[in-house]
Amino acid sequence: MPTLADRIFAALVEAGMPEIPRQFSVVPYPQIIPRTTLTEIEAFIRIFDRVTTNPAWQKTVTTAAPAIAQPLRSEVCFFSAWDFHLSPEQGWQLIECNDNGSGFFFAELINRLFFELSGLGENTALEPPPTVAAFTELVTTMVEKEAKAFFGSLPQGLFLILEGAESLQRGKFRQEFFLLCDLFRQNQWNAEVASPEDLLWDGEHLLCGGQAVSFIVNRSTDFFWQAEIFSPLRAAYQAGRVYVAPNPFTYATRSDKRLLEFLSLPHWDAELGIDPKERAVLSAHVPATYVLRPDNVEEIARRKAEFFFKPLHGFAGRGVLTSSEVGLSRLRRLLKKGEGYVAQKKVPKPLLSAQGLPDDVSLWTDLRVWAYRGERFLISGRASCQPDLLDLAPPGGWLPTYAQA
Repeated sequence: MPTLADRIFAALVEAGMPEIPRQFSVVPYPQIIPRTTLTEIEAFIRIFDRVTTNPAWQKTVTTAAPAIAQPLRSEVCFFSAWDFHLSPEQGWQLIECNDNGSGFFFAELINRLFFELSGLGENTALEPPPTVAAFTELVTTMVEKEAKAFFGSLPQGLFLILEGAESLQRGKFRQEFFLLCDLFRQNQWNAEVASPEDLLWDGEHLLCGGQAVSFIVNRSTDFFWQAEIFSPLRAAYQAGRVYVAPNPFTYATRSDKRLLEFLSLPHWDAELGIDPKERAVLSAHVPATYVLRPDNVEEIARRKAEFFFKPLHGFAGRGVLTSSEVGLSRLRRLLKKGEGYVAQKKVPKPLLSAQGLPDDVSLWTDLRVWAYRGERFLISGRASCQPDLLDLAPPGGWLPTYAQA
């Protein structure tokens, strides 16, 4: 007889996810988030949004950004995600904000189908996750709101999901792009999935396959579009002819990892427009983070056991270094090569505690909260086989995650 995990995995694949666990790993045990914790995090995200949309913040943090990221833009990404560690010792802490957060469709499917098939739906102490129909309607509403705010009405041009060619062929989340494209088409919107190489700027319109593009869901991880293949997109964006989210401005003001230094430390509050009440919340829930510089590299190397090291423009855990992998010499080499890094104070993750979890399996969990314009609409989690790194190989993986009612 198929096990519960077998049935859940089969249902997820039938709903459009990659083959589990060979192509995508899902943990068949739930993570439950206390209501008080989630309420505090929701309030934090509203403060984060208020701080990062403050004109003083935006002017200050874009001063050193590439020129394309400096002009004010109105787009708001509808799949922004905040990653937290719910540390037993330090309380909940923000690890980073991702304006280009992968997995929101997958997370919804994991939460809902596990809820339905596992019997959790009978637990009135949990907040029911949205149904698939309700979630797709919510995504449609958010996209319509963004399009109408930018254009005044729904545009007639192409709705495009944009990602690099290699990721479209082999990326772990490529099937999510097509789920989103299918949703757009169900709403009678002309939609395609394409890569930057497919774009052409004719001086008036951004074209893809001969069709004028209006609305772009940007999944590329070239955050400032510096490669030559982005020249058509850069031209259309700078001409104000297309909606693009996330974009260089949203990245520079919300999710560039150098911002974690401004969020965690009070030294620049006057220039950034952060008031004392905001500072109190930020300092309590953003671990101290330092951009690696010549004047602090020796001190950070001396205290390296306290830190985790992340590339400024990294993603999906790429380039992350543990304290055991660095010393003063390596940190100096990184500086000399111009490889920007931040040193972030370590925040221990909790161990997954779930009924039925094998005794010989230890999984450390995090929490991802998805919010749009300051309001939460989805939570998810990941369970790692390692306490410090995000190792999602089985038995780790994405985790059904629920809020207490």
